[in-house]
Amino acid sequence: MNDHQKTLLAMLRDLDHVCKDNDIKYMLFAGTALGAVRHKGFIPWDDDLDVVMQRDQYNRFLDAAEVSLDRSKYFVQREFSEHWPMQFSKIRLNNTACIEKFRAKDQEMHQGVYIDVFPCDNLADQPMIRLIQFAASKIIIAKALYARGYATNNVLKLMFMQICRPLPLDPFIHICERTEDRNSAKVHTFLGGSSKYRKSVFDRIVFEDSVDMKFEDGYFPVSAHADEMLTTMYGYYHRIPDISERSIKNHLEILDLDNDYTQYLEKQKTMTIHGVSKSIR
Repeated sequence: MNDHQKTLLAMLRDLDHVCKDNDIKYMLFAGTALGAVRHKGFIPWDDDLDVVMQRDQYNRFLDAAEVSLDRSKYFVQREFSEHWPMQFSKIRLNNTACIEKFRAKDQEMHQGVYIDVFPCDNLADQPMIRLIQFAASKIIIAKALYARGYATNNVLKLMFMQICRPLPLDPFIHICERTEDRNSAKVHTFLGGSSKYRKSVFDRIVFEDSVDMKFEDGYFPVSAHADEMLTTMYGYYHRIPDISERSIKNHLEILDLDNDYTQYLEKQKTMTIHGVSKSIR
């Protein structure tokens, strides 16, 4: 592990303690789950850590984390909060810098080293409503990215963000979450993980049953149906790709494990925005 991954692993241990102490179910997700299954730890070329929780557990976790985590060490960056307009949450490490390739509109946005905490929501049984949920998620994400300061040369994306910007947020959140469908057959992660419909829809049981799996020098919960989840997200994930085939998430511009992100805010204003985030394999 590199120093960034060691820091993330220590943060994961603290997150795990909060969940165990409060009987909250969570799982490693996306590239982190893939790393657990295929590498017994981080994918060597990965630079982040993802966990996922069903919506009720997710809400309970955010409440518990704000009380249980050491506030001098951690910051709970809740979705749609005053200085974080995004549709998912992060646990941030204070006195560090982990600045991505965008210029934040809000200079009070915490930009320390982070773990992504994604929600998993109910997916309606009716096909038409499922498509409406997916469309609602796109509006939510467009509004969030605009508020955060997302930069793109794609004219269609810019137009869509402008169209979505004045729309009210709450009705689309209600559509996306579908809290009334607690017993639906499937769930979705439209607000986290992949941006594609087919890679974000899962049988409900995928996020209900977990097993502890080795991840570096510890054991953490991974879906008991990890093969189904990872196949949905990545296709044939077992083979380690050649170096030329690896999709590297090179979305960090500044990483400093010893100094606070506020020291880099002026530099962030002038940095060139380049590169794209690709899904890890």
